[in-house]
Amino acid sequence: MNHTINILLVDDDLKNSMLLKRFLEVEGYCVTYANNGAIGWELYHTSNPDLILLDINMPEINGFELAKKIREINKKVLIFFLTDRTEKDDRLKGFQLKGNDYIPKPFYPEELIAKINERFENRTIETQQEYLIGNTLFDSNISTVTYNGVSHTLTARQTDILLLLSQNIGKMVEREQILRTVWGDDSNANSLALNVQITYLRRILEDDASISIVSLKKKGYILQVK
Repeated sequence: MNHTINILLVDDDLKNSMLLKRFLEVEGYCVTYANNGAIGWELYHTSNPDLILLDINMPEINGFELAKKIREINKKVLIFFLTDRTEKDDRLKGFQLKGNDYIPKPFYPEELIAKINERFENRTIETQQEYLIGNTLFDSNISTVTYNGVSHTLTARQTDILLLLSQNIGKMVEREQILRTVWGDDSNANSLALNVQITYLRRILEDDASISIVSLKKKGYILQVK
């Protein structure tokens, strides 16, 4: 595994966090640890993480608040919530805050590592960052689409979805592939979230009449250019 991948672990459970930190370091990840949300916020700015593992119930700044602060300035960093709060409302709030995964405690470290490995393996490094789709310029590096001089900023998930579609213009991208790549699994809740994100993308792209996102019921999506 690539040693340059940085993980910020924010959790006030010191004992289990140290165990998890060692597991991740054995896998080749570089791990920075914070035992509360305020320290996590400080370390976020200095550790340049690719992934944030975030407990919710923490002193100073809780996990939801920290995720919100981070998402206001960074829409691309991966955020996994690690928590014993398993109620539906908490899970929905985690995903509304653009969390990439929500993992209930207790969990096996091997299970978490498998999810992390899969997520980074699925993040193909592309030399191409800009895609001309019809008359719209999509820059996947800075998460923007620009049409007729007007730019719109995309969320991290919208960027990942549009990137998959842009790499396969005119071809169907299966729902399961999108769900596994963007959310990590193809659960029903994530499937519904995908429907919502596709709706948002269509609204963002609607000014360019030369492109469309076509749905194939229960199968996938095609980015078409006239």
